[in-house]
Amino acid sequence: MFLNFIKDFSLKKIVKKTLSNYKAVASNGEIATVGIVLDETYFKDKEALIGKLVQAGVKRSNIETLSYLDKLKKGEQPDCCHFTRKDITSDGDFSKDDVKAFINKSFDLLISYYDVAKPPLVLATLKSGAKFKVGFATVDNRLNSFIIASQAERYEEFTEELIKYLKILNKL
Repeated sequence: MFLNFIKDFSLKKIVKKTLSNYKAVASNGEIATVGIVLDETYFKDKEALIGKLVQAGVKRSNIETLSYLDKLKKGEQPDCCHFTRKDITSDGDFSKDDVKAFINKSFDLLISYYDVAKPPLVLATLKSGAKFKVGFATVDNRLNSFIIASQAERYEEFTEELIKYLKILNKL
């Protein structure tokens, strides 16, 4: 518990320092590839969220997810591409190769699907090479190019708003 506090404290310092120099960049192109960073400790309807994006016209094969878990229970084997605090080094880098690959991928759209700004999630969003980032209004607004005022439990409302505005911006 105490070590988690220390790690979170150092991650907050890294995030704060990086955010002070960070400028969100928005692209004008259409969206073909989508990455989703989500807190699977809190939000379990990942497939329903993906289903809404597929209904909007995004190919399922072009959607990737990166899940954050507070703790892995013994014997639990989550889906591909997940991370915990243990997978982040003391200098704020990710140690797992699949997480590094996700972050380095240049998605057309990154959905930061978490409404509580946990340092590991914010760090993943911050380090992502995505061209257009969307997130919740309750998280630091410097992280995302586009912000939606909603709650994580209301994924239908979030995706409806997201799709509506992406169509207005000619991204879908």
